[in-house]
Amino acid sequence: MAGFTRLLRENRNYRLTWTGQVVSEVGDNFNNIAVFALVMEQTHSGLAVTAVMLARAVAMLMAGPVAGIVLDRVDRRKVMILSDLTRAVVALGFIFCTGKESVGLLLGLSALLMFASPFFTSGRASILPVLASKEELHTANSLTQTTQWTSVALGSFLGGAIAKGLGYDAAFVFNALSFLVSAGCIGLLRVPAGASFKAERRDIGEDRVARPWREYKDGLAYMGRTPLILGIALVGVGWATGGGAAQILFSLFGEVVFQRGAAGIGEVWGCAGLGLIAGGVAANVWGKKLPFERYKWAVAACYVVHGGAYVLFSTRRSYAAALVFIAISRAAVAVSSVLNFSQVLRHVPDSYRGRVFSTMESMVWGTMMVSMVAAGVASRTVDARTIGVVAGCLSSMTALGWGLAQSRGLLVEPPLEGVDPREIEVHGEPNA
Repeated sequence: MAGFTRLLRENRNYRLTWTGQVVSEVGDNFNNIAVFALVMEQTHSGLAVTAVMLARAVAMLMAGPVAGIVLDRVDRRKVMILSDLTRAVVALGFIFCTGKESVGLLLGLSALLMFASPFFTSGRASILPVLASKEELHTANSLTQTTQWTSVALGSFLGGAIAKGLGYDAAFVFNALSFLVSAGCIGLLRVPAGASFKAERRDIGEDRVARPWREYKDGLAYMGRTPLILGIALVGVGWATGGGAAQILFSLFGEVVFQRGAAGIGEVWGCAGLGLIAGGVAANVWGKKLPFERYKWAVAACYVVHGGAYVLFSTRRSYAAALVFIAISRAAVAVSSVLNFSQVLRHVPDSYRGRVFSTMESMVWGTMMVSMVAAGVASRTVDARTIGVVAGCLSSMTALGWGLAQSRGLLVEPPLEGVDPREIEVHGEPNA
């Protein structure tokens, strides 16, 4: 934790970004819990929750390629500010969904909110090496992801309580205001000496007319010829085969299985967030000295633990035990995520970073879309616990694919981009 506090104390740009992240992501989770609870209250249907999540997934899938191209061509800071302002307006629109059955409007607003999101989230990931020095990069990545998960926990617990106590409008107004705070923080960022928030393009010239599809394909080609980066993207896909179903199941377990209403939904999401926080902190400490070869086997182990714990979450009759196992499941995911993102940040050239991060998001959301549809349809005739067991087993299969690629020597470390290998502790051969 000392590394986290030192980074926040000494790095003004990162501190501003982090502050905006905390406020906006807590607000996001207010929105999530309020929307899920409102849909369940209005329809009492897991399929309706699926429809909302599907609208979000389709929007994210459509936005990803566009966001990647834009972020690799123009000032990423300006794109992030515009994304925040757009989301503030859309978030305020949710207040028109309360007091009457309004699933259609919820679907439309959810889609708009998520369409604007990757312009910010992929932008934030892309500028992280500009905000943090080489020595700070692993800690900055760990803190960014741990903060995201802390926001899930805090926002979920508070969102459930506020939706129940103060009403849905309060949650939606806070979400809108949170985006304005985030935009203000990003607007205060200053470009470090010798750096830029606009990518230095190697694959196109500034004087050439933009060719979006060609540029996007070039980003895909880069991933295809870099097995480690492709493998990391596919790990996300493997998680999403079961992770999409989880988005539906968390609402079903809180509302239907354990019959605890909006507060129950918030508690399930909140305990998942606590697990993510614990995993993120552990990965920050552990990952700094983890050799590359051991990192690869650690990822496989994480997904064995994740899937197994999710199966146990799905089958527990005790509410308290279920919350413990969902936290363990998410802790394993967090460790893998921090380790994988650190590898992406160190190895992907700045000129491709926006497209790589947005493509990874699109791949995950595309898979989640299929998983959510399957879970939502199945929820009409199949017990939620059974769906959870299947989802956990699917996510565990990620370990098999990653481990097979590693055993065949496919996950070779790419060249470091702009980093002296002697400055990075996580690379090299294992110590005796």
